Amino acid sequence: MSEHTMPHAGGIDVAAIRAAARNLKDGPVTAGYQGDRVAVLAMLNDALATELVCILRYKRHYYTVTGREHASIKAEFLEHALQEQEHADWLAERIVQLNGEPDFNPATLLARSHAEYDVCVDVQSMVRANLVAERVAIESYRQMVEQIGDSDPTTRHLLIRIMAVEEEHADDMRDLLE
Repeated sequence: MSEHTMPHAGGIDVAAIRAAARNLKDGPVTAGYQGDRVAVLAMLNDALATELVCILRYKRHYYTVTGREHASIKAEFLEHALQEQEHADWLAERIVQLNGEPDFNPATLLARSHAEYDVCVDVQSMVRANLVAERVAIESYRQMVEQIGDSDPTTRHLLIRIMAVEEEHADDMRDLLE
């Protein structure tokens, strides 16, 4: 028995894995992927739209808040915008890994986003709008994680990672409520 045909611990069929790995066009999506790729890609693109709307909302709030007394709130809005950008980047990257195309189309962004854009002008209304949006994002991610279950561990872990930051954002916004 050569080293290439010896059985491996745990019953792993290395020869079959190696043969299937030669299908290079699928990139990281292997034959063992159990997720519903079409459904997962749709969820991820909706999450991407949500993050993009959140970036825009936080950026608008950052640039429109004035006054020295609001400097810490302004800084929090900017920090959240940058973190939402990081989430959008992670989501777009995962979409590409799953052989999909990230949808950045501005014409359909609001329709696909779970969160809403906001044009209020007073600081406390901005804080409340951001808290609502974070709560929407948290629940959306929770439901996506539940739907994916164990079928796509990488996407599940990504969504949980993002959801944890959204929970921190919600906590930050709650702390800023008067």
